[in-house]
Amino acid sequence: MKRELGIARCGLACCLCSENVECRGCRQDGFLDLSWCKDAEWCENRKCVLEKEIAGCYECSPADCRKGLFKEKIKARAFAEYARRYGVEALLDCLERNEQAGIVYHRIGIMGDYDDFDDLEQLMDFIRTGKRRTE
Repeated sequence: MKRELGIARCGLACCLCSENVECRGCRQDGFLDLSWCKDAEWCENRKCVLEKEIAGCYECSPADCRKGLFKEKIKARAFAEYARRYGVEALLDCLERNEQAGIVYHRIGIMGDYDDFDDLEQLMDFIRTGKRRTE
């Protein structure tokens, strides 16, 4: 875990991402100059955060939002909602503990153990406990 990369403005875990070794996290370099980031120009969540002049989606209403990354996938929404409710540091603590317990953020491409959910609250419970609910 590269904790210093923290949580992206959208809620994704830059600290656990293994996709782009050049990436320094979207919170770095003042967040305005992201010339090294291939996604910066099209990222709807980044644009929204800049327009609202907030630190991240977690300072808004991520559970109800469907912009950008939040449209079809719940991972970013659940991470942002977790940070909204409990704080970014609490989210980082959970992710670090989960990683040490063998939970993988990116197993195949960008898909990992946090991606096989369709319920926001169940995913947030998994973030908190590192265990899947059996129903």
